[in-house]
Amino acid sequence: MNNDFLGLEAKYTDYRGATYAVLPVPYDATVSYQVGTRFGPQAIITASQQVELFDDELESEPFRAGVCTLDPVEVSTDGPAAMHELITKAARKPVRDGKFLFGLGGEHSVTSGLVRAVASRYKKFSILQIDAHLDLRDQYEGSPYSHASVMRRCLEYVDTVVPVGIRNVCKEESTFLKKSGIEPIYARDCRGGGEWIERALDGLGDTVYVTIDIDGFDPAYAPGTGTPEPGGLDWYQVTALLRRVAQTRKIVAADIVEVLPIPGQAVTEFLAARLAYRLMAYVHAASK
Repeated sequence: MNNDFLGLEAKYTDYRGATYAVLPVPYDATVSYQVGTRFGPQAIITASQQVELFDDELESEPFRAGVCTLDPVEVSTDGPAAMHELITKAARKPVRDGKFLFGLGGEHSVTSGLVRAVASRYKKFSILQIDAHLDLRDQYEGSPYSHASVMRRCLEYVDTVVPVGIRNVCKEESTFLKKSGIEPIYARDCRGGGEWIERALDGLGDTVYVTIDIDGFDPAYAPGTGTPEPGGLDWYQVTALLRRVAQTRKIVAADIVEVLPIPGQAVTEFLAARLAYRLMAYVHAASK
């Protein structure tokens, strides 16, 4: 079997005809707790080769739109700022060529480089952030390109961020929220009815980038992550949100980050692989 996302036949992986371009970013130099997310992209790709290509929810085969897997971004040893530049450079070509960019991390800091590349094509867009943490520190442990600062950096390229699933906030971030106008949807708000989904939609513009930190899920569903937080989202909450966003907004790019494989247990990477393919299915259905 090849090493492409979903393990597709060559006619569906040719770059020229592919709708989706999967970009692995095996980087985890700024993580502050458990290390190993650099192994996440390959683990997700390996798990994806066990995903059924027929989507039972939408009764479709979105892979037929073409899914190309790009070479992994080469990791820099020159520090987080240099890595940000490398990620941006690698992502710009598929964005420029009109592909739907889908990044696979790696730690969450990779998102700022991907978003910067998307901003070279789309001048106005917002970010839907599924996450346990706000990641809005101006810098962390001396780096403005830390995983804990990624959404602060993304705000340099976008107008709006809508964080969903939040359940751990530091004082600096709380202070920043008051002046930024960002209104998080905390995980505790996502219990019960679907009003929280409408709140998320109200905060988004017409064009959307989706970033999914796997720790947005409850660790009961996604234990393989470096910073697990109790009280998170489940599969049906996340997919219901993504389906509504795809139906009502134009999603132009996405990423899934912070998968830390646990030896002998593939629950988290398989969830990530299924989720990536399900999001492709939602985007494909909305484009028809």
